[in-house]
Amino acid sequence: MNIEHYSFGKIIIDGKTYTSDVIIYPDRVDASWWRKEGHSLQADDLADIIGAKPDVLIVGTGFGGVMTVPENTLRFVVSKGIEISVEKTGKAIELYNIARKDRTVIAALHLTC
Repeated sequence: MNIEHYSFGKIIIDGKTYTSDVIIYPDRVDASWWRKEGHSLQADDLADIIGAKPDVLIVGTGFGGVMTVPENTLRFVVSKGIEISVEKTGKAIELYNIARKDRTVIAALHLTC
């Protein structure tokens, strides 16, 4: 999956436009991702990602970085043997497009705020 473009509230992945938060798996895009606590990423929000066992999880916290990732969520992901990077969504996309070339990477991207 290649991210071709990102702007506030809009992302283009492999030629398809999405306007809601997404999780990008190696073989598909989940455009129905929503967090239980909105702008705070909790371990429960990551069940499917953990089950997919990526090498790396890249979290995009939004255009301005409003979504937070609490320390306990970071520890939970690392405890599962998954490396995690948390950045504003623009930077997260840059990291994803590089890392996906030689590792199993999942990106969870908040597209607004």
